[in-house]
Amino acid sequence: MANAFFVTGTDTDVGKTLIASGLLAAANERGLSTAAIKPVAAGCERTPAGLRNADALLLQSTMSLQLPYEQINPIALEPAIAPHIAAQQSGMKLNASRLAGICRGVLQLRADLTLIEGAGGWRVPLSERELLSRLPAELQMPVIMVVGMRLGCINHALLTAEAIARDGLQLAGWVANRCVPDMACYDENVATLKQFLRPPCLGEVPFLAEPTPQQVAAYLDCAPLITQKA
Repeated sequence: MANAFFVTGTDTDVGKTLIASGLLAAANERGLSTAAIKPVAAGCERTPAGLRNADALLLQSTMSLQLPYEQINPIALEPAIAPHIAAQQSGMKLNASRLAGICRGVLQLRADLTLIEGAGGWRVPLSERELLSRLPAELQMPVIMVVGMRLGCINHALLTAEAIARDGLQLAGWVANRCVPDMACYDENVATLKQFLRPPCLGEVPFLAEPTPQQVAAYLDCAPLITQKA
């Protein structure tokens, strides 16, 4: 599946949406068409138009294709908790095959770069029987890993990379996102990650107080993700 990737993180709140939007902006600047999907989003707010998620709205405003919100974020959950628990409380059942079908609708548009953003880390449950990692596995989609640069990130990154490989998927690249302003031995941690992770580092994003996708794009290289124009 050319130029379509699943974006995961080493934990929650590591900046998946920020990095995804930055990659979209970087591709936009190259004159490429872009699309994004946030299949499951918890912590949505009630609006006159329905439940809306801030991360999904950021992706929608950054991508170049004009798609309705419901196609970008088909499962919007109000409680700001783990998706499978939020779904249970909302009387909803999440299913990887159903989500894969929804995602295929956007993938068929064949944007030059399409990103599907996960929720939390790689092993987040969808239900009592399925994990969200089943979605990229069903789509056979390569993965971009966002590493939240903070204490413990090396262990989290290597375990996540191992889990992705165990699921039979390719880790296409990773991004070092400085999600806290002052991490001790930052350079040494990045060097260690580069030593142990074979896929390319797509960029190092510094801590930004009020970042925009365009600001983040300046620190990212989307070229390794673009193999051809759709």
